[in-house]
Amino acid sequence: MSHDKKIMVILSSPSGAGKTTITKKIQQKYPSFKISVSHTTRPPRTNEIDGVDYHFISKMKFKSLINENKFYEYAKIFDNYYGTLKANVDGAILKNDILFDIDWQGTKQLSQFKNLKLIKIYLTTENKGELEKRLISRNQNTIDEVKKRLSSYDEDIKHWNDYDYVLINKNLEVCFKQIEKIISNYKTFSTSQIIQ
Repeated sequence: MSHDKKIMVILSSPSGAGKTTITKKIQQKYPSFKISVSHTTRPPRTNEIDGVDYHFISKMKFKSLINENKFYEYAKIFDNYYGTLKANVDGAILKNDILFDIDWQGTKQLSQFKNLKLIKIYLTTENKGELEKRLISRNQNTIDEVKKRLSSYDEDIKHWNDYDYVLINKNLEVCFKQIEKIISNYKTFSTSQIIQ
């Protein structure tokens, strides 16, 4: 992956389908990639670090950034805001490839900026039942939160067509290899050679 052209990879998925794990695996294996750290108004979980997992800010601060047009994209998800600051992306892309861990709403907004060279990948599970099993087994959410996330799955899958690739994550290692192959193609060839 030693090509001059910097790329931006979007990974989206329903909650529990594995995108955060895969995002971290890409960054660990390929130092050229920097994860775009979103701003959010939700409180940090016990294992999360401000500035590493998210930039945790107040709703008032977030809304003022919206009013100042500081975000490439933002969305309200489960009563909290999430957004990608323009300044962070514009600074990082000068030296790094960038990974975005964002949802379909953010993808739609980012896609409007034609100057951004985006590869859009959507990850999902085999079915809704499998997703429910994963959400329950990871033990990070209350039953009500699991229900909310499952109900948003039906809305999420309506937006598959907004992506260049849709992958079913049955096996983490297989899925990771598929994503590596997609990325290496873009790092070797021009975008117009890949997307038909």
